[in-house]
Amino acid sequence: MRTQVGIVGAGPAGLLLSHLLHRQGIDSVILEARSRQAIESTIRAGVLEQNTVDLLSETGVGERLQREGFRHHGIFLRFNGRSHRINMHELTGGRAITVYAQHEVIKDLVKTRLEAGGRILFEADAVSLHEVDTPRPTIRFRKDGQIEELSCDFIAGCDGSHSMCRDSIPAGLLRVYEKIYPLAWLGILAEAPRASEELVYTYHDRGFALVSTRSPQIQRLYLQCAPNDQLSSWPDERIWAEFHARLAGEDGWMIHAGPILEKVIVGMRSLVIEPMQHGRLFLVGDAAHVVPPTGAKGLNLAAADARVLADALGAWYNNGQSKPLEEYSATCLRRVWRAQHFSWWMTSMLHRFPDDDHGFQQRLQLSQLSYVCSSRAAATSLAENYVGLERV
Repeated sequence: MRTQVGIVGAGPAGLLLSHLLHRQGIDSVILEARSRQAIESTIRAGVLEQNTVDLLSETGVGERLQREGFRHHGIFLRFNGRSHRINMHELTGGRAITVYAQHEVIKDLVKTRLEAGGRILFEADAVSLHEVDTPRPTIRFRKDGQIEELSCDFIAGCDGSHSMCRDSIPAGLLRVYEKIYPLAWLGILAEAPRASEELVYTYHDRGFALVSTRSPQIQRLYLQCAPNDQLSSWPDERIWAEFHARLAGEDGWMIHAGPILEKVIVGMRSLVIEPMQHGRLFLVGDAAHVVPPTGAKGLNLAAADARVLADALGAWYNNGQSKPLEEYSATCLRRVWRAQHFSWWMTSMLHRFPDDDHGFQQRLQLSQLSYVCSSRAAATSLAENYVGLERV
């Protein structure tokens, strides 16, 4: 099998890259280990930056997003029993975020690629990359029990945080920057009325809480918990009691309880791989970087990487320019490290940390929250980073 760009992974990064390449007349094949039903039904968070919404809309994949997504002009920071709104729309000259679940983005991209004749090989497990530092790299994969080979000009490793493609960069050339946070999120999907039109980030003595939404009837909610917690330790009654305790305040605001449809515990870490390229191999999205979910940057960084790589490949195929490909890693890493800092900052400001024995960090956090909510300059910095910087 032959193509110009072999893409490993049909997540947002791989699908969007294939779509953007197709628009420039560049052929690609996507290898995905899971079934179509599996990738379209795995529920993940979905806070889309203005840049991501614009990219999807401008390239013909935004019709359902524009119709069904929830555009938010602000967020709330809640602490000391009161909510404080950050008006991102006003602070950033009209930019905003849109809540639209990741699996819905995947559905839209899969449909668009298949309707355009794109080749997505589902249940095709990529097992090894070969000759990535030559002009003719190959991907060996297993499909229907048989080992097959895909020959290509370039390989895009879009295979997530446990990337197999990443292992093809020689150890002596690869640098890994990682931070493991001593906390986790318990996430639930609940059938309940919406309590807020916009996201509510809550700092409390008992730990962080986040109120989000998926629809007027389905809510996505998160509680800070210990990284070694088990779901069996969190019966429904305890979950709702903890939400009510952390969100309680003098303003009387509260969320509505309802049947819990899903529970998951998510660990929190930061990871950056440098460089994001080697020879004809380019890492895209979570294969190259992971962020804690507090800043809502994961999917958006994947989209930004895909755009940079698609433009660079377009320059190579259509104009014979090699410099954009040579600079792919450096170009992406500027945005990656900015997003890593913002995600770390939000995480550090909003969570209780187990080593804060004497409350020193708690006092710093409350001071920082008060400053963000009283200073236009500080609020603008948060807003610009949250909705997505146009340039980094």
